Amino acid sequence: MSFPLPTADAAAMGFRTEQLERLVALIDKHIADGHYPGCQIALARSGKLALARSFGSATTQPERRRATDDTLWLLYSNTKVIVAATMWALAERGAIRFVDRVADHIPEFKKNGKGAITLLQLLTHQAGFPNAVVPKEAWDDHARLRQVVCDFSLEWTPGSKVHYHGLSAHWVAGVVIEAVTGKDFRDVVRETLIEPLGLGNDLFMGVGPAQVARVSDMHYPPPLGGAPQNDPDNNSAEWRRAGIPGGGAYGTARGMAALYQMMLADGVLNNHRLVSPRTLQYAIRNWTGDRVDEFMGMPMHRGIGPHLRGTTETIRGLGSIASPRAFGHGGVGTSYCWADPDSGVSFAYITNNRVPDPWHSWRLDHIANLVHTAIL
Repeated sequence: MSFPLPTADAAAMGFRTEQLERLVALIDKHIADGHYPGCQIALARSGKLALARSFGSATTQPERRRATDDTLWLLYSNTKVIVAATMWALAERGAIRFVDRVADHIPEFKKNGKGAITLLQLLTHQAGFPNAVVPKEAWDDHARLRQVVCDFSLEWTPGSKVHYHGLSAHWVAGVVIEAVTGKDFRDVVRETLIEPLGLGNDLFMGVGPAQVARVSDMHYPPPLGGAPQNDPDNNSAEWRRAGIPGGGAYGTARGMAALYQMMLADGVLNNHRLVSPRTLQYAIRNWTGDRVDEFMGMPMHRGIGPHLRGTTETIRGLGSIASPRAFGHGGVGTSYCWADPDSGVSFAYITNNRVPDPWHSWRLDHIANLVHTAIL
């Protein structure tokens, strides 16, 4: 499968090459200083790929394997945008409306006071059960998965707070997709979004043995310092296979940059229209205003999938100097992918070490701002 974006020269595409050189040098320094073993970036504009680069090591144990442009990276919560975009397409087909209640499609979800929760509340992190857990025994048992999410209990009144739902809300979204299509949600994402957009070699809702040689291991920093260590949970075969809808997709940086190019091109990529411009305007909208996301500690301007920069003093991941209309999403301690409608630029930055704050947020802002200042 050929990649849907042709390549082009960055300078000819209107980028300041000295700023891109600073970006590359900063990532090289991060790796030399031991902040993460490997990284991949991609930069696209107006339907063309201006830069794709891999750095460092995809794996460190039992031996180092260099990262290449075909390496697949754990996307963590960037996955939420992939799932949301699939639901945009299902909404256009009339399978769902975002004003629907979850219980309209999964009647037993109304248990424990959840009957009034809408899909809009679910996907903008207002559903009221941010800490609910799906045990790994339910990851591949989808009848049990449906039962587990229906048994979720509320922690606060839906709609009364904005509080990031790390994995819980999108497990529910996966069950909704299955309820309205009659198919495994992973197959729906692949058939509805990934393959038609020409990204079948670059985005995966779960990876199996056929792709294992391409996968980068996830790492975490030891609490007392030292070299990043392999994360046994997020490198297990069962985690990789599950395609957890809130944080378990795998992909390349160029694949994520291309996905955001679809959004900048009014819903079209690979000569395939996923959704209409009006649907994008509805989905990529600030549905939570300047309300503080109580998990993030700042306003996040939540859309249905991506969040927006807005005009608050700070924002996570998109770059403090970004256009107020810029939008995107990140992955815990590792990555951010975003798009800027004012310039037609999309960018993806993915690493393989789950680094905590404050350094994580600092580096995301530094990385994004170097890209923004490269745009002419």
